[in-house]
Amino acid sequence: MNATSDNNRENAGAPLAGRHAVVTGAGSGIGAAIAVELARLGATLTLVGRRATPLEATCERLAGGGHGIAVADVTDHAAVHEAFDAAAAERGPIAILVNNAGAAKSAPFGKTDPEMWNEMLTVNLTGPYNCTQAVLAGMQAAHWGRIVNVASTAGLAGYAYVAAYCAAKHGLVGFTRALALEVAKQGITVNAVCPGYTDTPLIEGAVGNIVAKTGRSSDDAKAALAMTNPQGRLVQPDDVARTVGWLCLPGSDAIHGQSIPVAGGEVMCG
Repeated sequence: MNATSDNNRENAGAPLAGRHAVVTGAGSGIGAAIAVELARLGATLTLVGRRATPLEATCERLAGGGHGIAVADVTDHAAVHEAFDAAAAERGPIAILVNNAGAAKSAPFGKTDPEMWNEMLTVNLTGPYNCTQAVLAGMQAAHWGRIVNVASTAGLAGYAYVAAYCAAKHGLVGFTRALALEVAKQGITVNAVCPGYTDTPLIEGAVGNIVAKTGRSSDDAKAALAMTNPQGRLVQPDDVARTVGWLCLPGSDAIHGQSIPVAGGEVMCG
């Protein structure tokens, strides 16, 4: 078999080989699943989060080698730029960014104080702004890039008691669409995935609220959340990860400016 055939086989099995991908909030849940999927596709990963221990645990699960972590708070503009510059110096230019880090808090609107409001917008919207600014110039210079924002069905529909979270995720969807138009001719795609209720530690807040208000058990509360999905189940982190992986593939160039629900039909866009 000649060298060209060998290279074709390698690219078929690892289509993201040679691409440096950064995933924020990669210590658990959806972020960890995305990191595992991108590594399976051949990418070299930098995992970003506020605590080293969970990032290191995820890093140990990744296929291939050369991966690393960067401890940084995505809401800190200067810290993000410093961490991303260091990652690029060590692993090469950043070709893929997955803005996954986020937080969810709920309260009736009348009890949503300025601290909660600002926290939800800062983590869920300013964080992606900080990270995207840190990588965009490099992607433009390379004429290739993939930016995937992990939004939520709360960015496509309204839910009671999470006004701040919904506002932030709607903002992230708008950010996705606006940036997509700016870079449409530059070899860069910008998309969002919008999971429904997903079986991760983040869901525990919603479960706790149901338990507190109704007296149901945690299992019953989770079952109630699952029933909002027409498939009758909670979304799994791997469901989201596979969608993100697809959006990052070299052949996904025409998928651009989209906000794709991963929610079993709970929200249908058209």
